[in-house]
Amino acid sequence: MGELRLMKGNEVIAEAAIRAGVDGYFGYPITPQSEVMETLMIRKPWEQTGMVVLQAESEVASINMVYGGASCGKKVMTSSSSPGYSLMQEGISYIAGAELPCVVVNVSRGGPGLGTIQPSQADYLQVTKGGGHGDYHVIALAPNSVQEMNDFVTLAFDLAFKYRIPAVILSDGAIGQMMEKVELSDYVPRRTEEEIRKECGDWCTLGSNRHNVITSLELDSNIMEERNIRLLKKYEEISKNEVRYEEYMTEDAEYLFVAFGSCSRICKKSIEMAREKGIKVGLFRPITLYPFPTQQLKALGQKMKGIMSVEMNAGQMVDDVRLAVECKVPVEFKGRYGGIIPSPDEVLEALEEKLVRK
Repeated sequence: MGELRLMKGNEVIAEAAIRAGVDGYFGYPITPQSEVMETLMIRKPWEQTGMVVLQAESEVASINMVYGGASCGKKVMTSSSSPGYSLMQEGISYIAGAELPCVVVNVSRGGPGLGTIQPSQADYLQVTKGGGHGDYHVIALAPNSVQEMNDFVTLAFDLAFKYRIPAVILSDGAIGQMMEKVELSDYVPRRTEEEIRKECGDWCTLGSNRHNVITSLELDSNIMEERNIRLLKKYEEISKNEVRYEEYMTEDAEYLFVAFGSCSRICKKSIEMAREKGIKVGLFRPITLYPFPTQQLKALGQKMKGIMSVEMNAGQMVDDVRLAVECKVPVEFKGRYGGIIPSPDEVLEALEEKLVRK
């Protein structure tokens, strides 16, 4: 067993980055994720591993620093919250277009605009449908615990380098601020420049014998279309091989909650309460929001009398749920907005009112 600690989700992101052998973190403070940078500044990893930690002058600057570091084949990352993540969209599109690996953590808060500092899941569409300009995707992972905040840092980097793609950890203010027991990952040494050349020399700029040019610009439309086709094939491969999800008490379920992140935790309590009343309900939790577990939800969902998508937004995932089951099963929505977290009681009440009693 690894080292056990009681930590905040945001603190764990920072600790996991150090232990994952990250080369550089470039960020800008914004609530409710400021503890990521604060923890890194307290830990001083530059004294331990040589990891660079830098507060940029803005989120625009930080994502472009990530762009530069990723071009060198380095493990680089940033973190922000919803308005700050919006400012990064152009840079993320550039990174996706240049086919570079990096990790971005979005500890989301309520909006639109500056909104509130309270937790929300209203960045689902922005993260899963691109967010910036052009035809591109990012891999999106949705943790629902402090432990997964730790585990997904390593997973995100593994996937980012495997496919040369930005990977986003979409958390929220509740998970970022809550404290739980976490088993920390073992330390992984930072890669040497020789190891980077060996692993990434066919595309990165660091000490390569090749003439590698990092850019997302292509003035020839035919060549640009070839790049788009290559990216689409990559996304198809990711959708085929990297889907992750969790099922909870679905073996005998007649109804199904679909929820990610914090809402999936709430739904588990609602399920306990429902089963005490004789209502057989289970949970399907997408862990990868992109690629969305469409086929897995289709196979499970079409066995149900009804499905309820539970979200902390105005209904951003519910269309993906309906498309997955091809509208052959009634799909209802329960949401709270503006940073309000739904209670297990109101989730159960919505299930009874919209599906069970019909």
